[in-house]
Amino acid sequence: MNDRSPNSMSRRAATRAGVLMLAPQAPAASAAPAAPAASATPTTGAPARVTGVDPAERLRVLRTVVDSGAATWDMARIVEGGRTVWKGAAGTAVRGTGRQVDPDGRFRIGSITKTFTATVVLQLVGEGRITLDEPVETYLPGVLPDGDRITVRQLLNHTSGLYDYTDDPRYVPVDDAGLARWVRTDRWRTYSAATMVAEASERAPHFPPGQGWRYSNTNYLVAGMLVQRVTGRTWNQEVERRIVHPLRLRDTSMPSASPLIRGPHARNYTRLPSGPVDTTELNPSVAGAGGAGVSSTADLARFHSALFRGTLLRPAELTEMKRTVPTGLGVRYGLGIQRLDSLDGLGCGPLWGHAGGIHGSAAYLFGDADGHRQGVTAVSLYGRADTNAIVTRLNEAVACTGKGGAA
Repeated sequence: MNDRSPNSMSRRAATRAGVLMLAPQAPAASAAPAAPAASATPTTGAPARVTGVDPAERLRVLRTVVDSGAATWDMARIVEGGRTVWKGAAGTAVRGTGRQVDPDGRFRIGSITKTFTATVVLQLVGEGRITLDEPVETYLPGVLPDGDRITVRQLLNHTSGLYDYTDDPRYVPVDDAGLARWVRTDRWRTYSAATMVAEASERAPHFPPGQGWRYSNTNYLVAGMLVQRVTGRTWNQEVERRIVHPLRLRDTSMPSASPLIRGPHARNYTRLPSGPVDTTELNPSVAGAGGAGVSSTADLARFHSALFRGTLLRPAELTEMKRTVPTGLGVRYGLGIQRLDSLDGLGCGPLWGHAGGIHGSAAYLFGDADGHRQGVTAVSLYGRADTNAIVTRLNEAVACTGKGGAA
């Protein structure tokens, strides 16, 4: 990724953190605010060691990420058999206060939202209301110029070739002037999925449908529109009705335009040349069905477990979700889900899940194929040249049993 300005991770997280488990590298930045001591909480009665990695090492890595200047805070959780066996957090919840981060707090999940959206689409497939290999034109006539050649499956696995609207600086700023405008005005705007899709459709596609792979957030705006056309309810209403409420995900919401994160949460900051600005509040409509969600590490682990244990999808649809295509990025992509066998030194696998980010907040949800074990991390990225390596180590410490181990 060719970021062209300072604090690039804060602006591009929504478009790229969803592609890789690891955070893209960002240009060097000043150190993050000093943080209080990290804290870790094993569940009562949990063993001193969890599947081969010393909890003290996990805690050390959490603190290292913050001390390095890569993040203002981070948190992590490990769940096995539906039980939290370890959780921890490091950093400062609010600049200048010394207030510790709550490891049970909420955060923006970015492109992990795609897994929720894809699950709803696959439930509709199971109900016979959508067919994966049917052209999008069948359900959304006239929405896409190539709608008669792009299938629902190609939306969900990013093989449609559709231009990614977040490559347009009107939606994701690429320089300091654009970032300042976003902080001042654009982050409060309400965006229309239909308008963003229409504008993306005016750009040349990356390749003919089915003839390549490229991550495009436009695919999931269309998927959200598809859900609404078929059900008569918005994509977020369907996610909450079909997933959030049945699983009792009390920390999870799929906002349309509300800029708030309700419930306990740490603050996020964007670094401008004039200094850091609190940008925790933002209108998530720009991300829509591809990235607007809010959740917690506990809720994400529960969602992953239910999904891979077959609670949310029938076997046929879960099999389709896990049918992957190569990306050329060290991961394989299914229908709203990523499979990692090995990536940039991450020595464990295979792992299933998704990564995501939006304006400085990045989250990572991965676990095993049968839903028994989950590792979840969330990071408020602040910007540093070696962010990639640092966050890789954090995810390895949480998702893996150790270097070269299996999840």
